[in-house]
Amino acid sequence: MKRVFKKITGQLHLWLGLGSGLVVFVVALTGALLVFEKELDETFRRDTYFVSYTSGQQRLPLDSIIHRAKAALPGGQLRRMEVETNAPGRTILCRVVQKGEFYQIALHPYTGQIVYTGAEDRQFFRVVLQLHRTLLAGEAGKAVTGACCLIFLSLVLTGLVLWWPKKWKGLKQRLQIKRGGNIKRFTWDLHAVGGFYIHVVIFIIAVTGLTWSYKWFNNGIFLLFDGKPPVANKAPADVRMLPNGEHYYEDIFAGANRRLAYPGTVSIQFPEKDSISVTVSKINAAASIPNVVDMLYFEKGSGRLLSTRLYKDQSRGMKVRRLIYPVHTGSIYGWPTKILALCSSLFAATLPVTGFLMWRNRRKKPGRKKATASGRRDPVKKQSKSPAIATSGRYTQEEA
Repeated sequence: MKRVFKKITGQLHLWLGLGSGLVVFVVALTGALLVFEKELDETFRRDTYFVSYTSGQQRLPLDSIIHRAKAALPGGQLRRMEVETNAPGRTILCRVVQKGEFYQIALHPYTGQIVYTGAEDRQFFRVVLQLHRTLLAGEAGKAVTGACCLIFLSLVLTGLVLWWPKKWKGLKQRLQIKRGGNIKRFTWDLHAVGGFYIHVVIFIIAVTGLTWSYKWFNNGIFLLFDGKPPVANKAPADVRMLPNGEHYYEDIFAGANRRLAYPGTVSIQFPEKDSISVTVSKINAAASIPNVVDMLYFEKGSGRLLSTRLYKDQSRGMKVRRLIYPVHTGSIYGWPTKILALCSSLFAATLPVTGFLMWRNRRKKPGRKKATASGRRDPVKKQSKSPAIATSGRYTQEEA
């Protein structure tokens, strides 16, 4: 019975792997690139994110920066502005939508000079992200990556079943790559042994990835921890609508930092309609875990604080949901978990390759038996009972 179960599991693992291998390879490889997206992007586009400045130099009011950002793309609508509170050498980043396309604008905080303007969808890591999530094929691609993510989870589980040794004395073989083995043995060890060592990490990465593929999975997080679906996060209605004062947004920025007195990135969200208040969010860089965000809502006309949405007051489901992204990307505990996520993702990209090679090796037909000059069969063929590799090219039960 166990043998039949393992045979069925092997066939399931084989054909699901062959069917999803290419997508898994692309998603794993792009995921590895995205682990250090922020660090790599800031390294190769340093002029976009950093400027030279003199100590004590006064930053321009945000209202002046906003005016210059709007002038950079006439007819565009400003949607967001990001300001680093404890990094005086950083540019101020704005997001503007023009004719349905989003643009990133970077401005010098002390001179107001525009140092970069470019469409977001054409930036390298934006393309990598879309390839990772949708294969650059929109909703259809998203459906494919979501399905392959589910398949990958089953591959991890079935792979663990196939890896599991029949007897405990065979455990040592399953935990190390055989030295001096041939290429077929090495391929098997790399796939099975290496896959075992990272199966927990790649399983967690794949499970958390379902959050962006399926709404039911995202809602399930809140149902599990809160007992109810998530509540939509909406900014309160605005009454006065039109901003007053020359330094209106600068005053809102200063007020938000007084209430949220910790280092971090402040993001000002500009609503599409005047009847909606201004949302100011701040990422707490001093928190023990990433993605801790507090939100404040200000009346657009007066700058009066209308309401707050602080992290400490969030539901358990929302706090878990905010952990999904740092867990998925490996940034949960900084560089150690990022390196772990990077190595695991790179190795996950090799699994479809080694799996395909193993399948191809098994499909090769055995060579015809050759007779010696005396009419006897080649004595080499008598080695087919070896515990390593049979003449058919298949691995013995001890190996598989």
